[in-house]
Amino acid sequence: MAALRRLSSPSIPPLRRIVSRSFSSASDDDQTVLTIETSVPFTGHKIDPPSRSVETTPKELLTFFRDMSLMRRMEIAADSLYKAKLIRGFCHLYDGQEAVSIGMEAAITKRDAIITAYRDHCIFLGRGGTLLEAFAELMGRRAGCSKGKGGSMHFYRKETHFYGGHGIVGAQVPLGCGIAFGQKYCKDETVTFTMYGDGAANQGQLFEALNMSALWDLPVILVCENNHYGMGTAEWRAAKSPAYYKRGDYVPGLKVDGMDVLAVKQACKFAKEHVLKNGPMILEMDTYRYHGHSMSDPGSTYRTRDEISGVRQERDPIERVRKLILSHDLSTASELKDIEKEVRKEVDDAIAQAKETPMPDPSELFTNVYVKGLGVEAFGADRKELKSVLP
Repeated sequence: MAALRRLSSPSIPPLRRIVSRSFSSASDDDQTVLTIETSVPFTGHKIDPPSRSVETTPKELLTFFRDMSLMRRMEIAADSLYKAKLIRGFCHLYDGQEAVSIGMEAAITKRDAIITAYRDHCIFLGRGGTLLEAFAELMGRRAGCSKGKGGSMHFYRKETHFYGGHGIVGAQVPLGCGIAFGQKYCKDETVTFTMYGDGAANQGQLFEALNMSALWDLPVILVCENNHYGMGTAEWRAAKSPAYYKRGDYVPGLKVDGMDVLAVKQACKFAKEHVLKNGPMILEMDTYRYHGHSMSDPGSTYRTRDEISGVRQERDPIERVRKLILSHDLSTASELKDIEKEVRKEVDDAIAQAKETPMPDPSELFTNVYVKGLGVEAFGADRKELKSVLP
């Protein structure tokens, strides 16, 4: 129960509806601006935190509900496909953490860049990827976002500046700082969100990259998704100082309720404005994963089922948005159930379609290794017989 108390937040405070202005592009109902207070205050390190009052609209809240429900259903379906041996290799699920992806996307544009670790399916979806591309990649099919060659850990979408999906713990952090270097060099006025977990927060390369980013005032936001367990190890057993938002020392940080989509939106908007003017910042998202670390981890040997169900009941990001929608009379419980049914069908249809797509041709083993046109010649052992030319 002590662990549950550490992971739980106070219940959702009374909600306020304030009509402050209208947007001209939507219907009258969708134009209403709601001002809602975040579940808990932000906690700042070397910076004054943003306001707890977040502006949203009925349309945005309903979009949040649908998008997070879609992500949740996709991950539950991926679990079933893995157990049916249609997904092989590593697979890390994101259910429980959906508010981080959705809140972040609500605060930025597709010109901003995101790079993450191996729990990447929902980040890809948030960046504009399709369910077909996701399931096809998970099942190693040609229609996948990485042509079926990356699998669960290596989703990618260059056109919306999503740079993976990385399997090496913490290795994406220096890459993200490098992307931010390019953004500053090109004067793009865009930022990079470099995501990692609490398990990767102790990696030396993270501190080296952060030091360089601070020296050069790079527009990079280091987002620590603290789901409280790195593989099977609780944060307090792995980190002497689990206040990850303070880990930057000289770099400002902000602790955010990562189960509150509006808090994430507010924090990411605040962070983007800050880093464009002042250089890097750390956001610690206090979140929780319902599944184990990966599919080989039952997720119940190092934490109790009561802890998991307690977080589901008190902090679930989808249920929080459902309560907001119902309390403001933006939709009925029956209509929200209909949305969930639509989402389930959408996922089922995408899976069926993905199963019909072909596997990659064996020749694909040799593509995307070298820059196009700069392949190498492969000879036999005596260097006389040319065996093949890699593209």
